[in-house]
Amino acid sequence: MPSASKHNTPPKTKRLGRGPHGGIELLLIQSVDHLGNQGEVVEVKRGYAMNYLLPQGLATIATDHHKRMVEKHRSKLQAIQNQRLASLRTLAEELGRQSITIEANANDEGHLYGSVGAPEIVKALKQHESTFTPDQVRLKGPLKELGLYTVAIHLGQEIESELKVWVVPTVSDHAPETPAADKSAEKSAAVAKPAKK
Repeated sequence: MPSASKHNTPPKTKRLGRGPHGGIELLLIQSVDHLGNQGEVVEVKRGYAMNYLLPQGLATIATDHHKRMVEKHRSKLQAIQNQRLASLRTLAEELGRQSITIEANANDEGHLYGSVGAPEIVKALKQHESTFTPDQVRLKGPLKELGLYTVAIHLGQEIESELKVWVVPTVSDHAPETPAADKSAEKSAAVAKPAKK
């Protein structure tokens, strides 16, 4: 008769395989830049495996069963990889045709009081229903002047796109007073303009 203590112990989680260098052995489900290609067995630090690769679905535990499955389905995996690359290239082309506008406070010479960096670009892209992370925005340095910039966006699989970023002065809510003769013209122009959302 089994003892009661066996029923009270929590179930064991699947052990992560150790590599020859003491890291965690994982099988890549998708290619990961600077790490390896789809179907390869890689050895990574535990934190990288547990906090990024496994939760993002980029890798799985490198069991003998998984390795056999990869060999068996290598052609299907290659077709999936080719499809993913094609969709990234399409996204790169679409992004290359876009431009975003970021308002920033600047002095009369066009120098920004602060700077525009990757977080501001990501936020502006989000308004255009494009979701990226700040580490995908490749800047040589923060943007510190008004103007048009070409910014590289890293999409993955060594595919990058160029995005046009307009940095323009912040529009103030209070317009300067105009003479009475100009107010009627301004009022008719305001009627013609669509309201800001």
